[in-house]
Amino acid sequence: MSPSAGEFSGRAEHNGLLITFEGPEGSGKTTLINAIAEFLSAKGEDPMILREPGGTEIGERIRNILLDTASEGMCAETELLLMVASRAQLVREKIAIGLEAGMIILCDRFADASVAYQGFGRGLGEKQVHALNKVALNNIEPDLTFLCLLPPEEGQKRLHRDTTDRLDRETAKFHQRVYEGYQAMAVSGVLRFKVIDATESPEEMLDKALGHLKRLDHGLLKYL
Repeated sequence: MSPSAGEFSGRAEHNGLLITFEGPEGSGKTTLINAIAEFLSAKGEDPMILREPGGTEIGERIRNILLDTASEGMCAETELLLMVASRAQLVREKIAIGLEAGMIILCDRFADASVAYQGFGRGLGEKQVHALNKVALNNIEPDLTFLCLLPPEEGQKRLHRDTTDRLDRETAKFHQRVYEGYQAMAVSGVLRFKVIDATESPEEMLDKALGHLKRLDHGLLKYL
């Protein structure tokens, strides 16, 4: 795998591809993931689709605790540690193995979500989040991260109020801080971050995402 000029570097130790999808609530990440998965399947690929928190049996149990509205008394540090615990399990049980096998992995949220939600949203700071993420990730990082940016007031309008979880029900100020966290990533200069305007239609979002994929020099995307 040889990265093209101006693009981010891939990892030499495996042939897989890890693409993560980030953004505030209601930003259309899941719709975009499904559309890309459908595109890849039509090209003969069989992408692995994962989500955070969750993605493994243990991770899904942790997810239930994190998102249960009955857990509203959870402190910020507990929330972060549970998120990181789920991530560590996902990396070791699914992601590392999938990358070693040369698979394309599409993950709905990953380590950057904790920077936005716990670092910015809960006010724990980026330094503490990055330190814990380092333990969970075990040197694995995404090749490409789509930041689906949508103002929080628009995202809240898209949510089904009868199905919202503990984080969905957080205050407007919390969701604004999360959004500001993602905005900070968008202007950070980190090359793997690619901004997708989530106010656009799902078709337009897919078109923009595929455009970024076409500029990613990777053998698994030779058909783009």
